[in-house]
Amino acid sequence: MSDGAPPILPAVLAFTTRERTRDLLRRAFTRRKARLQLARSAAGAAAALRASLVDAVIVDLTAAGDDAWRVASMARELPSIPFFAIVAPRLSDAAVLGRCAALDVADLLVDGVDNGALRELVTPSGFTARFADALRDLHVDLGLDAPLQRQAWEFAVSHGGRPVRTDAIAQAAGVTREHLSRAFSASGAPNLKRVIDLVRLLAAAELAKNPGYDLADVATVLDFASPSHLASTAQRVAGIRAASLTRLRTGDLVNRFHQGRTRSRV
Repeated sequence: MSDGAPPILPAVLAFTTRERTRDLLRRAFTRRKARLQLARSAAGAAAALRASLVDAVIVDLTAAGDDAWRVASMARELPSIPFFAIVAPRLSDAAVLGRCAALDVADLLVDGVDNGALRELVTPSGFTARFADALRDLHVDLGLDAPLQRQAWEFAVSHGGRPVRTDAIAQAAGVTREHLSRAFSASGAPNLKRVIDLVRLLAAAELAKNPGYDLADVATVLDFASPSHLASTAQRVAGIRAASLTRLRTGDLVNRFHQGRTRSRV
């Protein structure tokens, strides 16, 4: 892709009661590198997780109170989103380590040891990064082999299911929107708008399998206009009810997509 469109920035939610940790996080996740949101209560963290798509959560356990553990416990309800715990450099504290493991915390960040590499340790494991990696080669199954088709596919999956505009893809590819739409759907290939909908539906299916999200939450965090918009997308792209997203896998949805649902109005 050209440099015409900026990359999507990872969204990181952090809970801490310490100003020192807040300063550390602001330095690690600058506005040019990430979208950092700081929560000061467990209720605030829970609300943030249901307001928009979060790629990773960081919980400061160095001065662990009840709220910190409440936030950490959300990891079991949202397995698609990795939770990281900042812990004190007392690795012999088996109780803290065992509790983190029981809560399915993805990894520990040791205060004072990992401070200089927080972003590098967190963002590669985030939802958007893992989603893009998992789907990067799926364009082959969709018959999207031309270079421009592959570029557009990579742009779409790099947004983790968030809304993607065709003119943004065209700008990034250095072509007009009209040329992109025609070239993408040449020789009977799926058209671009329908492929973007498929990517969004695949993300919705992943998030819908999280016990902590209902379908209304999924619609909200992925910026669907409403739960009914998500439902109509599921019907249009895969011929299913939205409730089926909780059980269908990527391959199932792609197979249904191939059954006469690859074309839409441009």
